Amino acid sequence: QETLMGKYGEDTKLIYELQDQGGELLALRYDLTVPFARYLAMNKVNNMKRYHVAKVYRRDNPATTRGRYREFYQCDFDIAGQFDPMIPDAECLKIVHEILSDLQLGDFVVKVNDRRILNGVFDVCGVPESKFIAACSTVDKLDKVPWEEVRSEMVGEKGLSPEAADRIGEYVQLHGGLDLIEQLLQDPKLSQNKLAKEGLGDMKLLFEYLTLFGITGKISFDLSLARGLDYYTGVIFEAVLLQQENEHVEELVGVGSVAGGGRYDGLVGMFDPKGRKVPCVGVSIGIERIFSILEQRLKASGEKLRTTETQVLVATPQKDLLAARLKLISELWDAGIKAEMLYKKDPKLLKQLQYCEDTGIPLAAIVGEQELADGVVKLRDVSTREEVRM
Repeated sequence: QETLMGKYGEDTKLIYELQDQGGELLALRYDLTVPFARYLAMNKVNNMKRYHVAKVYRRDNPATTRGRYREFYQCDFDIAGQFDPMIPDAECLKIVHEILSDLQLGDFVVKVNDRRILNGVFDVCGVPESKFIAACSTVDKLDKVPWEEVRSEMVGEKGLSPEAADRIGEYVQLHGGLDLIEQLLQDPKLSQNKLAKEGLGDMKLLFEYLTLFGITGKISFDLSLARGLDYYTGVIFEAVLLQQENEHVEELVGVGSVAGGGRYDGLVGMFDPKGRKVPCVGVSIGIERIFSILEQRLKASGEKLRTTETQVLVATPQKDLLAARLKLISELWDAGIKAEMLYKKDPKLLKQLQYCEDTGIPLAAIVGEQELADGVVKLRDVSTREEVRM
């Protein structure tokens, strides 16, 4: 359990804790990032580039229609190691861009920010350092609720002064590209702040690399992006799918985050007995969220989704031919052909062909008494109903 505690900030309450197992306090993993950092530390790995697809667990309120579950898959990609600034970071964004483009999920935007810029903003707005993390998790809600609500939470629950909250508001509602980075580098207050200046310098570099990758059209430098997790130290990003509300309005609205990530340079050091640090940057794709969007689209379009890869159904037209089906299907399986049959001793031919239509199996291999006598198989194309003897 201690592997997970203290890494997620506010979200720690969503960790699935298990009952005391004879003196061991255990918990289910909340993401794949913390286990990856633990792996690097324990195996003294200094650089690694890897992907990992696996289940994680969150004690969240599920909303299955929107693809929010308590047990779900994440697909992570991480680059660990000491490299020059923003080169691996740019590659992570390139990968997110590539995945979301290839899946043809429609329009999307990848919001990018940097924890150092955010902390610099809090600093120049007069937020005490002890309240940075609390302020961060409140700003993180800006994509779901209007600024007024975020402001009242900052002042009411997080104990920030109304003046500080208003000053933060002037910054966190900004978004843009290189032009905004230049503008903030000239900002009289931010340019005096060491953290913000570092973050903005790196952000400028990042956008130069993203321009070379040709993907800046989908990337937005967005000061409201905070990401709720504690372990981020630098660049942070989140990909949001956009969709038109209805036909008449061109307004694009976000349907929720489908990928997120960032730089977490301090995490490996938390697990290393000597505190040896390994800088890391990574991205996580929410596959379940993407599936639920694809499923809704299919439903809306009325298209049928094929849920099996089966190439051929082995069928029999008369009774007492189970042996013939088992022999033939065994031969097909041995030859690497994806074959299925109905698990019934004497199924009706119509039922077998109907099963092919329902599941989209393209071919039926039919062996009846006549075929067995002639030493042939009748191959039927399910959609055209043509048959050939082989």
